Amino acid sequence: MTRTHLVWDWNGTLLNDFDLVLQATNHALATVGGPPVTADHHRRHFVRPVADYYAMVLGRAVDADEFDQLDAIFHDAYRARLTTCALADDAVNAMRSWGGTQSLLSMWFHEDLVPAVTAFGLDGRFRRVDGVQVALGGDRAFKAGHLARHIAALEVPGESVVLIGDSLDDADAATSVGAGCVLYTGGFTDEDRLRASGQPVAATLSEAVELASAA
Repeated sequence: MTRTHLVWDWNGTLLNDFDLVLQATNHALATVGGPPVTADHHRRHFVRPVADYYAMVLGRAVDADEFDQLDAIFHDAYRARLTTCALADDAVNAMRSWGGTQSLLSMWFHEDLVPAVTAFGLDGRFRRVDGVQVALGGDRAFKAGHLARHIAALEVPGESVVLIGDSLDDADAATSVGAGCVLYTGGFTDEDRLRASGQPVAATLSEAVELASAA
C-alpha cells in the first residue's frame, strides 16, 4: 500500500528543542546534587522510563516521589524558556514538500502542545494534533499505543502511514502499527543508535520527507 499519510513527531523533530531539554534536565538534576549531563551523553544514553535515566546519572535509585518532583522541576524550566526555541531549519519546507495528508503526534502534554503549534504558525497544516492526554506511560512502548490511538482517530490504516521522528520510540511505534518510519539525526538520539534500528535515517527533515515518500 502506498504511504499517503505522514505523522510528524514534535519535540526534537519539527521543534528544535534539544538544547532546552538538556538545560531543563541539568537544572532538575542539579537540585538533588546531580552532575551536569552533556549533549553527547544524553543522545547516547537517554532511556525510558526517564526515572531510569536519572538513576543512571545520579548513580542511585530514584523513587516515584522523587521522580515526580524532578519531573515537575524539569517541566517548569522547560516551559519558562520555550519561547527561545524555533522550528527546525527546514521544517516548513519539509512539510510543504509532502504530497499527502499530515498530522502531528507528540509525547508532550496536549494542553501545552496545541497553543505551541498555534504560536509557531502551524494552525491548519495538520489533519489532527495529538499530545498526551492520559497518564503518561513511562516506558518506551507508550508511544506505540499513542500512535495507534492517533491513526484510529484519523481513520487511516497503519499501512498507509509513515512516521518521521527522532527516537527509537518512534521506530518501535511505527513498526507496531505497520507504518513506515524515517528517523531524523537532528534531534534527541545519537545517529549510531538510530541506524542500529534498521530504519532509514536522514540528516535533514527535507531528506526525511524524500525517504518517507519511498517508504
